[in-house]
Amino acid sequence: MKTLLLVRHAKSSWDDITMKDFDRPLNDRGKKDAPEMAERVKEHGVKVEHLVSSPAKRAKRTARYFAEAFGFGKDDIQLVDNLYEPTQQAFTEAVAALPDGKSVVALFAHNPGITEYVNSLSTVRVDDMPTCAVFAVSTDAKSWADFASSEKKFLFFDYPKNPLG
Repeated sequence: MKTLLLVRHAKSSWDDITMKDFDRPLNDRGKKDAPEMAERVKEHGVKVEHLVSSPAKRAKRTARYFAEAFGFGKDDIQLVDNLYEPTQQAFTEAVAALPDGKSVVALFAHNPGITEYVNSLSTVRVDDMPTCAVFAVSTDAKSWADFASSEKKFLFFDYPKNPLG
């Protein structure tokens, strides 16, 4: 069984509008939301075994908060260049390349690609993945290479301003 958590990066700072998009850090709300969402993932009974992130600063920092919550170091986060401004193909390839020895993976990326990808995984529709939202699915596939063609089961969708969260 494989479980995939798709996480949109937490809220980023726009204090310096001249800063390159790739280099934007988290703002104060993002720094609060990311550890809170990591704890909520734990409350869902999920134990993340592997973290994969876009190399953009805000996505990496969000992943680091999750890494801290699950007992990983910042160097334990696998960076995948194609998860910055990702296409559905980039997600498909990143997931297919995941290590089969890891059953539960959190993948950190950006809109609009992450919203498009989560909507391709189940019948549950998300209009827009809010910042720091987590969308989780599982499959009986034994290999991540089989994830794309396997039947997925929706597990949960949670985000910082979720009234049920």
